[in-house]
Amino acid sequence: MWFTRISIANPVMAVMVMLAFVVLGLFSYQRLAVDQFPNIDLPTVVVVMDYPGASPEIIESEVTKKVEEAVNTVAGIGSLYSRSYEGTSVVIIEFNLDVDGRKAADDVREKVALIRPNLRDEVKEPRIFRFDPAATPIFNVALLSPDGSKSAQELSTWATQVLQKRLENVRGVGSVTLVGGVQRQINLHVRPAALEAFGIGVDQIVAAVRSENQELPMGAIRSTEQERVVQINARLKRPEDFKDIVVARRNAQAIKLWQVADVVDGPQEIESLALYNGQRTVLLSVLKSQGENTIAVVDGLMKALDEAKTVTPPGVRIEVNRDNSRGIRVSVANVKRTLFEGAALTVLIVFLFLNSWRSTVITGLTLPIALIGTFLFMYAFGFTINGITMMALSLCVGLLIDDAIVVRENIVRHVQMGKSARAAALDGTAEIGLAVLATTLSIVAVFLPIGFMGGIVGKFFHEFGITIVAAVLISMFVSFTLDPMLSSVWHDPAAHGTQRGAPVTLYDKTLGRITLLFDRFTEWLGDVYQQLLGWSLRHKLATLALAAATLVGSFVLIPILGAEFVPKADLSETQINFYTPVGSSLEVTEQRAKQADAALREFPEVRYTVATINSGGSSGKNVAAVYVRLVDRKDRQRSITALTVPFRDRLARIPGITVTNIGPTDLGGNKSLQFSIQGSDLDELARLSRQITAKLRAIPGLVDLDSTLKDDKPTVAIEVKRDAAADAGLNVNALAGTLRTLVAGNTVGNWRAPDGENYDVNVRLAPDSRDTLADLQRLPITVAAAADGSPRVVRLAQVADLRASTGPNQINRRDLNREINIDANALGRSAGEVSADVKKVLDSIAWPPGYRYVFGGSTKNMTESFQYAVGALALAIVFIYMILASQFRSFLQPIALMSSLPLTLIGVVLALLMFRSTLNMFSIIGIVMLMGLVTK
Repeated sequence: MWFTRISIANPVMAVMVMLAFVVLGLFSYQRLAVDQFPNIDLPTVVVVMDYPGASPEIIESEVTKKVEEAVNTVAGIGSLYSRSYEGTSVVIIEFNLDVDGRKAADDVREKVALIRPNLRDEVKEPRIFRFDPAATPIFNVALLSPDGSKSAQELSTWATQVLQKRLENVRGVGSVTLVGGVQRQINLHVRPAALEAFGIGVDQIVAAVRSENQELPMGAIRSTEQERVVQINARLKRPEDFKDIVVARRNAQAIKLWQVADVVDGPQEIESLALYNGQRTVLLSVLKSQGENTIAVVDGLMKALDEAKTVTPPGVRIEVNRDNSRGIRVSVANVKRTLFEGAALTVLIVFLFLNSWRSTVITGLTLPIALIGTFLFMYAFGFTINGITMMALSLCVGLLIDDAIVVRENIVRHVQMGKSARAAALDGTAEIGLAVLATTLSIVAVFLPIGFMGGIVGKFFHEFGITIVAAVLISMFVSFTLDPMLSSVWHDPAAHGTQRGAPVTLYDKTLGRITLLFDRFTEWLGDVYQQLLGWSLRHKLATLALAAATLVGSFVLIPILGAEFVPKADLSETQINFYTPVGSSLEVTEQRAKQADAALREFPEVRYTVATINSGGSSGKNVAAVYVRLVDRKDRQRSITALTVPFRDRLARIPGITVTNIGPTDLGGNKSLQFSIQGSDLDELARLSRQITAKLRAIPGLVDLDSTLKDDKPTVAIEVKRDAAADAGLNVNALAGTLRTLVAGNTVGNWRAPDGENYDVNVRLAPDSRDTLADLQRLPITVAAAADGSPRVVRLAQVADLRASTGPNQINRRDLNREINIDANALGRSAGEVSADVKKVLDSIAWPPGYRYVFGGSTKNMTESFQYAVGALALAIVFIYMILASQFRSFLQPIALMSSLPLTLIGVVLALLMFRSTLNMFSIIGIVMLMGLVTK
């Protein structure tokens, strides 16, 4: 080969080329981001719109459906999901993987903007963003007041004004969210009895506060020398000043705000809570920007925290309770250690077989050059250092030195034929070059399809396949350049102790004895193999029968293995989710969360717990999530999987909670099993859901069964008496506006504090005036004035009928149809086995026309991944055949060689059974890799 001749003719240039790989590789390594998983860009867009106080049914009809109909016309949509909660609409648009995510988001924004004028004024502005699968908190900080000297509001104020800003300024931070924060607010708590007594409507209070607390520009006055801006500064200086706002006049007397409402400078009404070891806390949750280095971001956050601790108020403690970089550091460190161990063992084995330290060095140099040089290509392709790319490098260590060994061995053979070192290097490399190229291309043929598989798994393993291909090609180039060059200038002397009468050296007394014993062992193995080969040739039918039995045995044992999408790693942390009865208050859920926290901390393996309520979207005040941090794996005997059973048994003794998940979830936060039932009628879907879940509970190994079908939420139905309302001069729109302000509250501006911070001013009924149905019935509604001009007030019960009712907790839709999601986990059996039983149950259901079930989440990903992996395996086998046929110049000889491929399955199955593993994405990728190794 021409580059072999050039390398031998110009050794300095060959060395410089190798140094270029090393230098550029190290340069690239320093600039590679470090993360747990590859940076996957999924074209998914989320539209969130708030409609405060609206029920899920109103959200669905007034917001969700209109958004769905608008965005459904965008090209390239794969699936369209929506969730209608109380007060919030969430529409999720999943595009085909070949669609550009940025363009998809722009198209969605354009469509939503067109329908925005058609939505009610009370609907807030849409929040449209691209979904990032890595958009989970990488860092959580809890603010505590152990001595109780600081209130939740004081903690929240300091967190918002100081700590949050410091964390947001760290490079790579995307957002910092407060959970359990209690923000300061000027609350104007209206007293219904006073409104009725003075004949004042709440709309008058809203208008008065807005008009009296504002800054208004009046223009400017100009002269030949200067220009001055004219502005009315009418902002109130103190919260107490709101009391003196005149809201109405009766009989020439001013009625001030304090006469009809209480002005309270206090906290907003609490909507979410966070508990650290059962104690209320303010939690700051940090998301990183897409593509940023997680470890670098966390290091920056830790530095910012150290600086913030110097200005922390007395009585405040800062606790880091979540650090995702820890798992990444441990994972990368473990893979690095495995990489070095594998490299060391590879070099040792090479030394034992070659019995020459010079040959070992020459072949061993391929390893660091190929590995370091691969970082250059990783940087060029935009990859990161993550568990997948590091796994790729660690797995291909043995592959990288193969070519060098073959080339070196053949060069040594030519030297033993009496050729000079230069001639042996040229002839030996040329003779074996085509075979080495064919074996290397067979490896490329195996891993290149992996790098371009379809679906989510293809995105996930793209970096895996390309990284191995790059490393193998570099190693082949080094084997054809550096190895022949070094062999031509640095050949082996006579073998130690081979000449009769040669002096015994220190090498012969030490390493020489070891290599001698190893040589005898390999000779014995050779003899045994020769005997087995001879027996096989003499008993051809028996050999074929044994091979057939092995193959059949492999397929028989495969179902025993079980299947799952991705095995869950023990990172010393787990997640527990539960909910209290629908309609439970925040305080009730908090008490149950404290009980769960205390129960979990009874286990010696638990280091601390962090519970959040009504956090992470529109989950509801009855929904809680508990993050459990365990002691490090080396300090406990029981694994996370082993702990799920005692955790579940202990939590089952807590009354009033339903546990929906125990254990780590997958990358998207989903459980092991997930499917949905779809149709048009919500009542029919509810019937099917109850029927299905009743049958699923009997499946062995199925736990944490949950459904989005919950008990209906308690509501108050208001039916307007149209005749009575018309007689009072009241229309539905005016009535709705008044009730919205009184019940849900109305932010009527803000108050600027002396420190420059702005705080909302909110008008709402006093808390003790909106507890019961009777309170609502007594609400005063101002109507048209009487003939003499005196104000008139009617109570709500006079113009409307109020009754206790129920309504859906949430409404899910998929592809413009309603759906109910059902999910569960597998325990004691593989997810694949449980999923198969679930499918049998679903197939046994008598489905009405227009109703169906669809698997999703990890179940769907597992099925699709297996299909894509099998496709990649088939493609790899075809490519291998094409390469071998070209090399052997025969259509039949490659078939004889490749007939051994399926026979390797027995080793795979036995190994997985021995280590109690399953068929999952990683083991299937290992099988694909094995095909290349066997061929080579």
